[in-house]
Amino acid sequence: MRLPLGLVSLPFRSKVEHASAPFIERLNALPRVAAFLIVLALMAAGTFVPKVGFLFTLVVAAFLGWLVFLTWPRLVGVEKLMRIAVLALVGAVAIMQAFPR
Repeated sequence: MRLPLGLVSLPFRSKVEHASAPFIERLNALPRVAAFLIVLALMAAGTFVPKVGFLFTLVVAAFLGWLVFLTWPRLVGVEKLMRIAVLALVGAVAIMQAFPR
């Protein structure tokens, strides 16, 4: 598909980075400890709220996945491995909460 002159089709990563810029700026304006406390509160809510607590954990997993996606090109091997491990752990917790024994 050809676009009119002057319009450029951006790759997916560029579109996501551009759309994320306002949210990243707001996140940057918060005190550094605020994001940690919000994630901690959501994980605690996910742990202690019965039946729908996994939704809080899924929000944390989505947030961490978004951050991993945005920072991926700038990371080196060990940093990538650690971020994937944390994301997998949060995802596994959400699945275990959603489908308890």
